[in-house]
Amino acid sequence: MKAIWNDKIIAESDQTVVIENNHYFPPTSIKSEFFKPSDTHTTCPWKGEASYYTIEVDGKQNPDAAWYYPKTLERAQSIKDHVAFWRGVEVIK
Repeated sequence: MKAIWNDKIIAESDQTVVIENNHYFPPTSIKSEFFKPSDTHTTCPWKGEASYYTIEVDGKQNPDAAWYYPKTLERAQSIKDHVAFWRGVEVIK
């Protein structure tokens, strides 16, 4: 799977975990130069507290377009630290 934004591959892996129709990419598969930490956090009742990244490619920013769970609840251990996308990030094979 590939995650693409602003015509750049920002993550790529054959080992994503699919939950609720979102592909969660292993942390080693993201291209960290495109990811900037965000202060945004949300809570999922069964996964835990999500943290976010702003994606920046060629000077353009996509705020909070990626999220991950640095600490998961027990039922979501398979996606700990994995990164998922929304807000216009295309995920394709």
